Amino acid sequence: MSHAPRGGTVPRTVQLGHGSGGRLMKRLIDEVFLAEFDAPELHAGDDAGVAPFACTGRIAMSTDSFVVAPAFFPGGNIGRLAVCGTVNDVATSGARVRYLSCGFILEEGFPLDDLRAIAHAMMQTAREAGVRIVTGDTKVVERGGADGIYINTAGVGEVPAGVELSGSRCRPGDLVLVSGTLGDHGIAVVSQRVGLAFSAPVESDAAPLNRLVADVLAAAPHTRCFRDPTRGGLASTLNEFAEASCVDIVVDEDALPVRPAVRGACDLLGYDVLHVANEGKMVAVVPAREAEAALAAMRTNRYGEHAAIIGEVREAGTGSTGSARAGRPLVRVRCSWGATRILDTLVGPQLPRIC
Repeated sequence: MSHAPRGGTVPRTVQLGHGSGGRLMKRLIDEVFLAEFDAPELHAGDDAGVAPFACTGRIAMSTDSFVVAPAFFPGGNIGRLAVCGTVNDVATSGARVRYLSCGFILEEGFPLDDLRAIAHAMMQTAREAGVRIVTGDTKVVERGGADGIYINTAGVGEVPAGVELSGSRCRPGDLVLVSGTLGDHGIAVVSQRVGLAFSAPVESDAAPLNRLVADVLAAAPHTRCFRDPTRGGLASTLNEFAEASCVDIVVDEDALPVRPAVRGACDLLGYDVLHVANEGKMVAVVPAREAEAALAAMRTNRYGEHAAIIGEVREAGTGSTGSARAGRPLVRVRCSWGATRILDTLVGPQLPRIC
């Protein structure tokens, strides 16, 4: 049986007793989580965080679980990723993201210094996004029962009146924008796993993009939809839009922003960068008349300086005569030499445990 440490001794790793509901668990919550998370709703110590919410009548909610391995990678860690991922998911609805919950599943033996670093990263990222972590939960499992740490976050936000965003709203003639370079997160994580070194550093792009989304909506109020291209990369996102709206999407290969080191790593490892995960990029589909305004708004944001217009929406079946998929929505890439190729979604996992 685990007991609270005596004589002021502080354990250096997570103990089973940290999940027991007793004094050791209270000490973990007080000295790790409450020491970082400053929301008064959380410090009240109740089973539910009660926070003000002046709503227009619609809320947006999202939840996600994060199991990335390793938990620390160039440019971030699982804590920053957990906050960014849920903030961005809620923001794609156009909502003003307000509050987050967080749940931790910890493996016995996980270093407490690492847990403190993860909690600190979560708090810093929440402050950057302007959101509050108002409730949470902690569970501890036996050694071998988890891979160190898993985190679940859920978020809630207020959808402003008049904002209607959906992947089913794309129309022929619309343009497709991406807020920055592709593949950074996936390659940063895999580089840690396989020991790749680059002449130029490749770091995760994990970033909260709720302010970028708000800037784009202010500049281009008729934006059709947003999506953060995480697992499955840009390819999955564009195929989801095409299917939902019954349209074709054509992307210009030469317009895609990709860092040379990321492109080189993809060539070396046999990956298509369009399938590689991103955690700090936003894809938007915008009416052509508002595309330049949306692009300027992205580039004004610190996380959008490499934003680009990468493609266009067309009638389904355009240019696909003779294809086995003629008449069906599809995504195509227009290559540098003028030919096109179909960009499909992955059948199986390319990079497992990427988020």
